[in-house]
Amino acid sequence: MSRLSSPEHLGLGDKLRLLNWGLVAIIVAIGLIGVALLYSAGGKHWEPWAGAQLSRFGVGLCVMMLVALIDVRFWLRIAYPLYGVMLFLLVAVEIMGHIGMGAQRWISLGFFVLQPSELMKIALVLAIAKYFHSLSPEDIGHPAKLLAPIGMVLAPIGLVLLQPNLGTAMLLAIASTAMFFVAGVRWWKFAIVIALAAIIAPIGWHHLHDYQKSRLLTFLDPGADPLGAGYNILQSKIALGSGGLFGKGFGHGTQSQLQFLPEKHTDFIFVVLAEELGMAGALFLLLLYFLLLAYGYMIAFSSRNQFGRLVAFGLSTSFFLYVFVNVGMVTGTIPVVGIPLPLVSYGGTAMLTLLIGCGLLLGISVHRDVRISRTGMSD
Repeated sequence: MSRLSSPEHLGLGDKLRLLNWGLVAIIVAIGLIGVALLYSAGGKHWEPWAGAQLSRFGVGLCVMMLVALIDVRFWLRIAYPLYGVMLFLLVAVEIMGHIGMGAQRWISLGFFVLQPSELMKIALVLAIAKYFHSLSPEDIGHPAKLLAPIGMVLAPIGLVLLQPNLGTAMLLAIASTAMFFVAGVRWWKFAIVIALAAIIAPIGWHHLHDYQKSRLLTFLDPGADPLGAGYNILQSKIALGSGGLFGKGFGHGTQSQLQFLPEKHTDFIFVVLAEELGMAGALFLLLLYFLLLAYGYMIAFSSRNQFGRLVAFGLSTSFFLYVFVNVGMVTGTIPVVGIPLPLVSYGGTAMLTLLIGCGLLLGISVHRDVRISRTGMSD
């Protein structure tokens, strides 16, 4: 490593030189597109969304850069305590949580409303990565060794489902499953889990809330209740179709500007983009997401320690699921589950969580040559 310190003792200057500035530029570009769309959705006014989003994004970028410069071994050390804190906060939500839009998902801190389920996405990835990092390949193949990480995944999923928040529970489950696979768990064990899930699915259907059942039925036939459960997705499809190739112009989307499109600043902000800037604008944003994900997975494959590899893979997969689910639900290809478009949709905790995740990716890239034994010490 020319003119740099050893991988285990990088100075601040070394870290700044090793920082993946291409990835930083993509993150900034996506965030600023989000601010611009919120400015348009607010009638070309900074209030009520764009100004607050820009402030949050600026603070989040500072946090991201700080996280990126922290040694990856620090996150290995605090993975379990951080997971425990997030699990405690999920329990606290059930006891003293703030209720909004019919769900109990937030804790009010006075100056900030925190959604612990978002931060759990980071904590769970770190905890699973630490667990599998500590195992030998032979241990990973032992079924009994999988009981602890399975319990680690099921505990937050159960608490998130009680809020209720089916979308976040699905993201936690799928991202964790992907990490199990990359860690070396054999495919036939996943087949058993899938078979069991298919068996209990009818029982799960009866325990869904009425609005969750309505979303699934609306997905199958949006026209069955065009002024009720199907209204959101029908208006979304109208806006998407009317945008054409190059859109109606920034700030001139009829569905969003005339208030036909519900939740235009959160779950359906991609539709605002597609209506005003057309397919060209939508594909440009998707290209930026593709580049971000490509960077994330390349960072995972280039890491020389198992912990960094698993964390980068888990975070990249979680990010992919955010994009896939949000774009899929607003285009009507999957049911509406209330997942924000990453770094674009309005929101505080989700923005902070995603930028912390990006900071971890950057940090793993900086410290990719650090070798860590299964005990957590440098080799």
